[in-house]
Amino acid sequence: MINKSFTIVKYLLLSGLLVLSGLLFIPRKYEVTPFQERAGTQYWDLSTGSRIGYTLISASGPSEPFPVIYLHGGPGGRVTDETIQALSPLAADGYDLYFYDQIGSGHSNRLEDITAYTIDRHIQDLAAIIKKTEADKVTLIGHSWGAILAAVFVADHGDLVEKIVFTGPGPIPPIRSELAQLKPPDSLHLQTPQYSNRQGNDKAQNLRSRLMAKWAYLFGSKLASDKEADDFAAYLFSELNKSAVKDQLATSNAKGGAGFYAHIMTFKNFFEISDPRSNLKNSKIPVLIMRGQYDNQKWGYAQEYLQLFPIHELVIIPNAGHFIDVERPEVYLTEIRDFIN
Repeated sequence: MINKSFTIVKYLLLSGLLVLSGLLFIPRKYEVTPFQERAGTQYWDLSTGSRIGYTLISASGPSEPFPVIYLHGGPGGRVTDETIQALSPLAADGYDLYFYDQIGSGHSNRLEDITAYTIDRHIQDLAAIIKKTEADKVTLIGHSWGAILAAVFVADHGDLVEKIVFTGPGPIPPIRSELAQLKPPDSLHLQTPQYSNRQGNDKAQNLRSRLMAKWAYLFGSKLASDKEADDFAAYLFSELNKSAVKDQLATSNAKGGAGFYAHIMTFKNFFEISDPRSNLKNSKIPVLIMRGQYDNQKWGYAQEYLQLFPIHELVIIPNAGHFIDVERPEVYLTEIRDFIN
């Protein structure tokens, strides 16, 4: 009887281990719209080793001296057709518009060495891209993580930037966690989104995805292929995006092109980089800071931009969340156009 019970226990343990191993190590598939190259996409082979895909909307009529470069969110996000459509009218004002996918996402190449996905790599890529434009200076439009990238970039390359538009800016690294506790002035009438990032993470994450991230953090290598990992990132972002809008109907199904390893390894680097704040303090670069009334980023993070960039304008967009260009594209364009002109 004892031997029979022992056999049953061994069988149950073995079965449990097999199930757990399957959950952890068998590749998974996600319902994601396949990523397709955008018509007219061009490519830069940068001196940094990055192959970067981009879309250029050339200025019509007399050209302004400072082109506009758009920095998408994430990390590991990509340029969307909606953003290009929203900003394309600036070409009629004489601006060359550059929309590029950052290394590890979208049209750009994936790195075999995932430890190379660092904030410094993104900074060096942007510096090389500005050189490709042959302009003395550029105007940066940075959304979310793209706003962070713009801020840390000008800490060392402020001479290359004429103006900056920060939309839904995230926390400047290294992150000052106390800023998340700051309350916004009542006069701004800011509201909390109905859906939270935590809800999105809880729905999307699974044992294998968590192991993929932990494996990358601990060993600096890929447990899953870029295809599987990027499809998961696209699915995850589609859930997180529900907290980035006032109206969840403005979100769409998961679309390919996200970059999982660029996302988690760049974010890991948030806690490792040197503090750029001393180089940013009292910056002379004029900036526009735009936030949706229902933005999911903490107010304290935006307030730090106001302190570091004294030549600023702050605009709160009513009835919009983190993605102003999706929910209020006309207002988004008007505010940016007025600022850069």
